[in-house]
Amino acid sequence: MREGSLEAPTRHPLDWKKPEFWDQAKAETELGRIFDICHGCRRCVSLCTTFPTLFDLVDNSPTMELDGVKKEDYWKVVDQCYLCDLCYMTKCPYVPPHPWNVDFPHVMLRAKSIKFRKGIKLRDRLLSATDALGKLAAIPVVAQTVNATNKFKPARAALQALLGVQKERELPPYAARKFRSTAKRSAAHAVRDGKNTPGKVALFATCYANYNEPVMGHDLVALLEHNQIPYRLVEKEACCGMPKFELGDLEAVAALKEKNMPVLARYAREGYAILAPVPSCALMFKQELPLMYPQDADTLAVRDAMFDPFEYFVLRKRDGLLKTDFKTALGKVAYHIPCHSRVQNMGQKTREALEMIPGTEVTVIERCSGHDGTWGVKTEYYENSMKIGRPVFRQMAAVEANYVSSDCPIAARHIMQGMNEEAKRQGDEAKGAIKAHPLTLFRKAYGI
Repeated sequence: MREGSLEAPTRHPLDWKKPEFWDQAKAETELGRIFDICHGCRRCVSLCTTFPTLFDLVDNSPTMELDGVKKEDYWKVVDQCYLCDLCYMTKCPYVPPHPWNVDFPHVMLRAKSIKFRKGIKLRDRLLSATDALGKLAAIPVVAQTVNATNKFKPARAALQALLGVQKERELPPYAARKFRSTAKRSAAHAVRDGKNTPGKVALFATCYANYNEPVMGHDLVALLEHNQIPYRLVEKEACCGMPKFELGDLEAVAALKEKNMPVLARYAREGYAILAPVPSCALMFKQELPLMYPQDADTLAVRDAMFDPFEYFVLRKRDGLLKTDFKTALGKVAYHIPCHSRVQNMGQKTREALEMIPGTEVTVIERCSGHDGTWGVKTEYYENSMKIGRPVFRQMAAVEANYVSSDCPIAARHIMQGMNEEAKRQGDEAKGAIKAHPLTLFRKAYGI
């Protein structure tokens, strides 16, 4: 048996519709097989708290091998995983096509799915219902009330006691006006297709850009307009399904897929590039749904048409169709590349785009921030999320940048909170860096 693999990782489809997938005994057997390989390797120990949890269970067992770990303790490892995919895409030497076929994220997802069917907390259902929460908060006055409540310490203490939402976690605000209801219509630009890019865009707004930070959507629209790229806001969208996916609620993912795919597939077949401004949402359509539905023509069409915004802009530049009339230097930018950007296998497209701007120095931090959607909001995982993020907080602060930025707006908020807390811990004042999304920075550089 050869040691390790030098080939590119390949992903096998997720056999979630087969009865064996839901068999707990068989799932635990596969968990044990993969855990034993991980124990013998330990290369992923620094990625998150999942692997240290596993290795501590082994090292503290009577045999100091996996056979000394109780199967019920396997689930402690499962609870620590938030499906970032970094172990699979950046670390593990035994992923397919290696014959050991180690797919740690998929065995975690299988276990989470089995656990979900046994019942989960009300909190987890609420936090993953991003569309429903957003629609409620979008009601006039409700957004302001929710935002004020989230900053009121007694209310946060009550929320922690009632639902297990960590009171120290800074939560994203809700916008009083949704992006989808305020987005500008595209001017009638000519469609200029390039070798690498379609010349027209369909915009999938995402729950976060629609309900929490509409500025992301408005910035993206302004960038498309400046580059004379005609765009359309998809007329109907639901949550991409990533929050439900991370819980193991695959039936809910399937229901959301049935709402989104017919609409998005029509745009794909009409020659649109589909852009989603949140990395997790783009990844859902590029990877996770195609692995769940490997034979579904609509899903595969959407996969092939889906772009990260900066992936699209950099490819437009290669096509000679992106303007470079930048007017404003950005100075130093401390840029965090999110896990769900890294595992899209597109390279560091945001860095490439920002480095086009004269007078801009970009320092890239390639490490998980530790928040991951709703995971870092929960009381039982908050401390671990801050622990995982601490190296990122320190590296970002060390840049002494003008701007702190990440394609993932939740990661950026988490990083700023962590940087401020680290500064207090050291008895220093927080650095004066401004948090700004890369789309905002690109727009600022254009002067539009």
